[in-house]
This record gives sequence, C-alpha cells and structure tokens, in this order.
Amino acid sequence: MARADRWNGWSAPSVRTAFTAAFAVVVVLVGLRLTVRDDSHAVSWLALPPLAASAFLPWRWVAGVGLASMGAAFAYLWILYDFAMHGVASHGVDFLVVAVAVVISAAVAIVRERDDERMKRLTQLASVVQQAILRPIGERLGPFDIAARYVSARSGAEIGGDLYEALNTEFGVRIIIGDVRGKGLDAVRLSSTVLGSYRHVAFERSDQRYMINDLDHAVARNAGDEDFVTAILMQERGGTLEIMNCGHPPPMLVRDGVATYLEPESMAPPLGLGPSVRELTVRLQPGDRIFLYTDGLAEARKDGEFFPIRERAWSLIGHGNVGDGLASLESALRRWVGGPLTDDIALLLLDYRPETG
Repeated sequence: MARADRWNGWSAPSVRTAFTAAFAVVVVLVGLRLTVRDDSHAVSWLALPPLAASAFLPWRWVAGVGLASMGAAFAYLWILYDFAMHGVASHGVDFLVVAVAVVISAAVAIVRERDDERMKRLTQLASVVQQAILRPIGERLGPFDIAARYVSARSGAEIGGDLYEALNTEFGVRIIIGDVRGKGLDAVRLSSTVLGSYRHVAFERSDQRYMINDLDHAVARNAGDEDFVTAILMQERGGTLEIMNCGHPPPMLVRDGVATYLEPESMAPPLGLGPSVRELTVRLQPGDRIFLYTDGLAEARKDGEFFPIRERAWSLIGHGNVGDGLASLESALRRWVGGPLTDDIALLLLDYRPETG
C-alpha cells in the first residue's frame, strides 16, 4: 500500500476514524461544560484530547485535534459570555495552556513516529539477515519430502540464533539443526559461523564425527567463554539414518501413528565444549517422518505445563504434506500457549519417500 494511504501500520480509514473519535470527544467535552457553565479554568481541560491523540495518531492529525481543541475553547467561551469578546480575552492563560499542550502533543507524536519507523527498518533488516543465514530448503531432497519453518517469538528487531540446513552430498543427505546460546547479533554471528563451516565440511568429510570436530573448533574459536551451540547432525544413506546429538532436544520418529524420541544412550556436550558423540542408527521405512526442532518448542509452556509434543505429533505432523504439518503445529502451539512465545523456534519435518522401481 502506498505511503499516502498508511501511517506506521495505520490504514487511512483507521486514522480518519480515530481522528473523528478524538474530535467527537472535544465536542462532547464542550457540551458537558456548557451544561455546567463554569468559567473557572474553563478551557484548560481541552488540552487533554491532543495529549491523548499523540499516543497513536500521526503528528499532522494530532495537530488537527489540537486546532479543534483551540477552536472549541474559543466557541465555548464565546457562548459562555453571551458572545462577548471581552470574556474570551480574559482567559488568555487557559488558551496558552491548550496551545502549549498542542505543541507538546505534536512533538511527542513526531518522536513516536520516528521511533516506530526506526523499529520497522530494524525489523526488516533483521528479517533480511535471518533469511540470508537460513537459506530456503527445497521441497524434495534425496529420498525426503522436507519442510522448514522458523517461528519468531518477537515482532521487534531482536533475532535469535536458531539454525538449520539440509544438503544432498555424495555421502548422502545431511542435515543439521542447532541453537546458539543467547540472542541478538552475537548469537546470529555464531549461527552464521556454524552454518558456514557446516556447508563446507558436509561436502568434504565422509564421517560425521570429523564434521563435529570441525564445528566444535569453529565454535570454540568464535564464541565467548560461556557460549555454545546445541546441535543435531543427521545423515541418510541407503535407508539408514545416522544421528549424532550434541546436547540438543532429541528428534522424533513418527511411524504408524506412534511418535518416538530418538535419544542416544548418553547425551554429549554442545559444540564448543568438546563433545564426544556416539552415533544412533535407525533403519527407515517408507512413510516415516522425522521431526527436528529447537528448545523453543521443547520449553513452550502454559501455566507450568509443557506443550505435549509427543502426544499430539501424529495428529499434527503425521499425515498430509510436510509443509501443512508444520503450519498446523505452529497454529496449535500458539493456541495452546495463548500468548507470546518465550523463544524462537526452528522446525524441520522430513517424510521418507524413497523412489522405487
């Protein structure tokens, strides 16, 4: 929509409606005061409408409300003193109070609009950065139908360090999902480091253990003393899924209506803390779904109760296409939480559909 038809998220009809409401308040106030016919600081109360309007209307419309208040003040005094100008002139201080309120209100609205515009630009920039780091994943990768989804907990510019990637290499389909400790630019920077390293070593290393060593060194070189990255590395070769977990919430296998966590015998530390990882191997069957997620989903709660991922997995992500499954999961999560999420969430859903014949 053109800028002429929108102000900081307000459509033109909405702005006109709000202005009309503010103007109506001015008229109602004047009418109420005329019933009392009190001349003690008779018009200073008309400073209130522009001050209130400054909280949500564009500054030009706030100035309009202020001019309406000034005009209403003049009309009120003119009527109150039986259309005599000397009565109007005797209330110069009241007029000054209203005029100062109008100037202050317009200034507040200008500052608010600038802050809103700055936040809008930062939000757009954050979105561009996030999209540049998390490249789109195709709908088909090797034997998998695949979908990825990033669920942001914020409407502002702060972005997190959740990450994912899926690549088709000579060693098989390789996938990573991870979560950087912390938020903001430092987390995004470390997330970018991990993904950049992964996109290189995934095509160079035949063994995932060596990949984890490379990623661990990359994190250790670039992270702070208390920073780390939880991650799952996974690859599929000939129908066998090989999973290595570095301190991350376990993936879930959804098969024949039953959801099962794919948990290792012992949890390895995150990247950056020198993990020694044992591989978990799963033999896949056609129609199996593998669900990976970050801890924003695992820790989502309402009244102290965690979102029942496992119990609802089949109904939400066990059928239909994988993209619709993730959309259904997000909708169910937001309804269940009933408010803002506390953390960003990265989601990956894979449907094993090997070609036959």
